[in-house]
Amino acid sequence: MQRVEEQLTRLIDDVDYDEVTRLFNKLSGGKRLRAKLILKIAKDQKDASLLAAIVELIHAASLLHDDVIDDADTRRGVASVNATDGSKVAVMLGDILYSKAFTELVAFDKAVAQTIAASVTALSKGEMMDVQMAEAFNADEKAYLDMLYLKTATLIEAAAKAAALLSGKDALSYALYGKNLGLSFQIIDDILDITADEATLGKPAMNDFVEGKCTLPYIYLYEALDTEEKERLKAAHGKKIDAAETAWIKAKMNEHKTIEKSFALAVKLSNEAKEALHEDAELVGILDTMIQRSY
Repeated sequence: MQRVEEQLTRLIDDVDYDEVTRLFNKLSGGKRLRAKLILKIAKDQKDASLLAAIVELIHAASLLHDDVIDDADTRRGVASVNATDGSKVAVMLGDILYSKAFTELVAFDKAVAQTIAASVTALSKGEMMDVQMAEAFNADEKAYLDMLYLKTATLIEAAAKAAALLSGKDALSYALYGKNLGLSFQIIDDILDITADEATLGKPAMNDFVEGKCTLPYIYLYEALDTEEKERLKAAHGKKIDAAETAWIKAKMNEHKTIEKSFALAVKLSNEAKEALHEDAELVGILDTMIQRSY
């Protein structure tokens, strides 16, 4: 990971603009999950750290744009770039990071480069779908999971597949691992948005629903409610809700076990990923750690 951070520093220095360096240094690195996957899968490849840095630039760019779209004031518990420097600056910084990533990506083998490039198109499509779905209450589980795959899982899938291609391993098995890791990781995040407190999340609890997002626990809850309760849930969607309404939603989720049902799907996806790469103890360990983040 030190080599990845060194590569990131070099890539940003190559841009040769102090303002970009200043803004990039403000960004929280996060878990670097995609980079760690690449390093574990292609650990014997000299270009693994550069590929990991490229993917982290792409991820950072997508988050910058995501914060502008969501009008988010914080990211990982610190002020977002659009909050401190404005949305125009955040979008332009994201564009620079995307462009620099693609400039470096073209030096890789065609199959590796195409894998990463295609995932960026997919995640942008997923972001657009997410925005459209937030305009009204969504009770379609398949539509939600399709969006989740594109917006969140596709870059993790691509990172794992590209690393496998780089090291001559079974690309399809690693792609399945990355896809299911990404999906189950986000489902756990959806659960934590409801069950964790604000200090843990770095944002208000149940913020997804307030922003208009119907994650799996809400979709499963809607399926379980009677007609009158369905209307009450829909009426609360996309609004800042008071303590009484929050308590009602949580009580109904508890009654109908919608958190547990969502967690069960995350476990199922995780187990499928484990089965694909059951011989790799390190990658199985990542899945176990991810599942243990839950409530």
